[in-house]
Amino acid sequence: MRSQIRIEGGATGPSGASGRRQRPFHGIFRVAILYALLVFFAILTAVPFVWMVTSAFKSEADFFSSLFLPRGHGFLGVAWDQLTLDNFRRLFREVPMARGFLNSLFLASVASLGATLCGAMGGYALSKFQFRGRTWLTSLVLVTVVLPLPLLLAPRFELIYHLHLLNTYAGYLLPQLAPAFGVFLFRQAMLNSVPAEMIESARLDGCGEIRIFTTLVLPLVRPMIGAFIIITFLGVWNDYIGPQIFIQAPGRQPLAVLLAGMSGAYEMDYGLITAGTLLSVAPIMCLFLLLQREFISGLTAGTVKG
Repeated sequence: MRSQIRIEGGATGPSGASGRRQRPFHGIFRVAILYALLVFFAILTAVPFVWMVTSAFKSEADFFSSLFLPRGHGFLGVAWDQLTLDNFRRLFREVPMARGFLNSLFLASVASLGATLCGAMGGYALSKFQFRGRTWLTSLVLVTVVLPLPLLLAPRFELIYHLHLLNTYAGYLLPQLAPAFGVFLFRQAMLNSVPAEMIESARLDGCGEIRIFTTLVLPLVRPMIGAFIIITFLGVWNDYIGPQIFIQAPGRQPLAVLLAGMSGAYEMDYGLITAGTLLSVAPIMCLFLLLQREFISGLTAGTVKG
């Protein structure tokens, strides 16, 4: 009996060991597949950006003759001497690029900062204050979030017209300072991240509401602030329809309108367009690099508890 037990144990032992040896192999195989997919999609995402960067430095003759860099007898088979900065020189000489860049930077900066502050204050009031009509007001904010933005252009235009703010920066910026999406976003963030006990303790210690909001509440929702600033800045920077409706003076048009105006009905200067597009993408990339940690944290806020 003892010999039989030993034989059975010896038979089951190696199979169990082989099962344990196969598990790390399967784990490495899954990780390899995952990284291969990530590298593939990263390359797929980077190809249009690389094409835009290389096209901005090519002449009109080389634009259609090569996909990325012009071919030649230089290093890595590239004709480096054919790359030129003429597209950027023409961009600032023929198009009011500097003025459009400053207009876009001003509008996007003021709108993103103002919308973030107003959205945070509205979210704080809806999440931490008890008042009559709070539920109805929250429902109204949710309904406004669901409404498509093009549907609100006509009421916004009529309101700005009666306020005599057409063709002004204020007429475009004022509606941007009341974002229903931002109010709801900060409300949810403050419900999950700001303890009510901490606010009550600060009130008992004699802190005012403004001090509580600026020194206690805002630091706790810092990831959401970074994420919302990037989202709002990107939306205003790329806005094409709004400035044409509320800002009609040519000298006040932002960069998106100027870039769209480069596309003619019968001909298109692709080198000039790609150079302008590259300059318009640069501030967005810098802002994202500065706030990428807050942006990722803000998007994943509330997914992990404990």
